[in-house]
Amino acid sequence: MKILQQLAEMLEDPSFRKITTASLAARLEVSEAALYRHFASKAQMFEGLIEFIEKTIFGLVNKITSDETDGRDQIVSIVNVLLNFSKKNKGMTRVLIGDALVYENERLQERINRLHDRLEASIKQCIRFAINQGKIRSSLAAEPLANQIMAFVVGRWLQYSKSGFERDPTEHAESQIINLV
Repeated sequence: MKILQQLAEMLEDPSFRKITTASLAARLEVSEAALYRHFASKAQMFEGLIEFIEKTIFGLVNKITSDETDGRDQIVSIVNVLLNFSKKNKGMTRVLIGDALVYENERLQERINRLHDRLEASIKQCIRFAINQGKIRSSLAAEPLANQIMAFVVGRWLQYSKSGFERDPTEHAESQIINLV
């Protein structure tokens, strides 16, 4: 949908500031009323972006876990997917780290928090699988290791966003994630 694409593009601006429906309508060359014919609120627009993120990321995660037979490779692939998604979707990165949601409805940040929790749970499941296969011999149990990996991913997203999308989130990631698992 054109409205959501434009919203995501506006979030890619390194000089990011709060996006208003007026500024979004101006970029689309429509009235604010036209925006509200498609979405009841700006929060619904952000929910549309979050839904896109969820469908895309979890579709890829599910494909990895069903196609890849090595638990350790599943973890590495999931981390690569998460970092590459960010690299290709700068505006969505701001949603994933919550920057874009600071002045928005609180339930949006709660939804992103749940997304992070679901990702961590998927990673934890892969870790348990890898441990059962004998592919990981970590001093950490599955839960803290999954949390550490998720913190690594979120940290990379944050660095990428805060650098004005200059610092590549995938740089050295493969060797670093291999050292984690």
